[in-house]
Amino acid sequence: MLHVLTITDYALIDHLELTFAPGLNVLTGETGAGKSIIVDAIGLLLGKRAEEGLIRAEARQARVEGLFALSPAEADAVSDLLEEAGLPSDEAGEIVVVRELNHQGRNVCRVNGSIVPLRVLTALGERLVDIHGQGQQLPLLNVRTQLAILDRFAGLDPQAAEVAGDVGRLRAARQELAALRTDERELARRADLLRFQTDEIAAARLQPGEDDRLEAERTVAANAERLQALAAQAYDALYVGDDRAAAVDSLSAAAQAVAGLANVDPSVESLRGDAESLVIQAQELARSLQSYRDGVEVDPARLQEIEDRLEVIRRLKHKYGATIEEVISFGEEAAAELDGIAHSGERAEALEAEERELLALIGARSAALSLRRQEASERLSAAVQAELADLAMESTTFHVAVTQQPADDGAPVSWPDGSEGAYAFDATGIDRVEFLLSPGPGEPLRSLAATASGGETSRLMLAVKGVLAVDAGPPTLIFDEVDAGIGGRVGAVVGVKTWQLSADRQVLCVTHLPQIAAFADQHVRIAKGVAGERTVTTAEALAAQDVVEELAHMLGGASLAARQHAQEMLERTTQWKGANGDSPGQLSLEGLAAGLEVDTGGASG
Repeated sequence: MLHVLTITDYALIDHLELTFAPGLNVLTGETGAGKSIIVDAIGLLLGKRAEEGLIRAEARQARVEGLFALSPAEADAVSDLLEEAGLPSDEAGEIVVVRELNHQGRNVCRVNGSIVPLRVLTALGERLVDIHGQGQQLPLLNVRTQLAILDRFAGLDPQAAEVAGDVGRLRAARQELAALRTDERELARRADLLRFQTDEIAAARLQPGEDDRLEAERTVAANAERLQALAAQAYDALYVGDDRAAAVDSLSAAAQAVAGLANVDPSVESLRGDAESLVIQAQELARSLQSYRDGVEVDPARLQEIEDRLEVIRRLKHKYGATIEEVISFGEEAAAELDGIAHSGERAEALEAEERELLALIGARSAALSLRRQEASERLSAAVQAELADLAMESTTFHVAVTQQPADDGAPVSWPDGSEGAYAFDATGIDRVEFLLSPGPGEPLRSLAATASGGETSRLMLAVKGVLAVDAGPPTLIFDEVDAGIGGRVGAVVGVKTWQLSADRQVLCVTHLPQIAAFADQHVRIAKGVAGERTVTTAEALAAQDVVEELAHMLGGASLAARQHAQEMLERTTQWKGANGDSPGQLSLEGLAAGLEVDTGGASG
């Protein structure tokens, strides 16, 4: 859940820190006080598009920080995302999210102290918080969202994923098949180029490391005369001597002298061996130099041969890769592609067979998925219908339609009744799922987008959320004024439904209705004032005695009657929550709603 929210220099807020509680947190205040600003700040924290104009005037930057405290199950639900992003995890299940924006348009996003891309923040936000703000229930009007809701309700996500995987493989096969069926002249030109490249590389008969060996040989061949001269000079110094004594002769004389010393003075006996060893080493060195000198050959033809070979290698490396290994690899890949072109007909036949097999598989799996969706659609329709009745929409008919569109090139399907057909499909299968609504008896079922008003859509969204309450969704759910367009009696029912949603998750609800606010486990009042000639938004969690005053204000005033009504409303909702915490429905929901409406004297709505 969202435990602590800190907002600095954002819109009308200079600095605000809010601590939210588990259960139902209600935010109230006058219109324009800044309630929706707080919801927008949470949205910004979790990846919403940022706007420079939201930075408070004269401030350098805006900053929003959230501390999320997760249960072990909730932490496990985001662990893969944290691990993939290389983010540290907290053993206590806490996640700290920070978003900063400045006047240069730069955004800095941090999770647990590490800077992350905005996409990571957005992905994390989708798993932590579900926001339904003013107009934000519109995704419910999208047929793809409606299909996802049905699959989630029926537990069909694994089967839907299988169909999506099959469709993905079919698309890949069709793309490759289309590439093989391109202009034959283009393929012929490509084959000619590949053939030239592979022949050129193969003709060179390159060997890994050959260029390094040739470079070393070229250095020797280019300096052969100088190498011979140096080796001869060293050999002469050791063995010939010319105008001076040869080094070997001098060392031999020295060795004889040392031997004489050792004969007289045994203490220098160890030097005899050293001297004799030097003579032997000098003789071996002289022989090695002589052999090297005789082996160095001045061969201009070989030098030219090396230069020509290195030029071939340089030319191939310039065209096909920085190293001989890369050139060889390029040749192998070109040969493989050339072989593929040469056998494109065989590959096309194999792909066509794969296409037929995948179409049959998609048809079979989509049909099985469709049958389960059709069965689940009846259950979802009935469940939402029951929720709508509680929300004073008993005359409204809700229906989940599951239909298919025939298509000659679609997936082949055999139904259990023996009928067959081919249907258009996509990654979700062959079904088109749409939520339909009839506003009253005698009115036809029509799509939500064409039928539902703003208030009806809000209540429908709440009904769907209620039906899906057992679904493992984000641990925090936010409603921003979804009570728009409803009155006191329905408001009480919305309050009940919202509180029931908070049984297994945290709910934050911005509302103007006291009937909803009375169900709060924590009540936060948002106010706008002036401090230092600047307009600021403040927030405070209300103590029990202050809740009554706030409810009275929401009822229309601070009169004694309003306070009495507020106190009675709070007592009724507290009593109902206590009696229904473990067994919702034990007390009459309709009776509670009627009682709250009477208590308000019709002041709200």
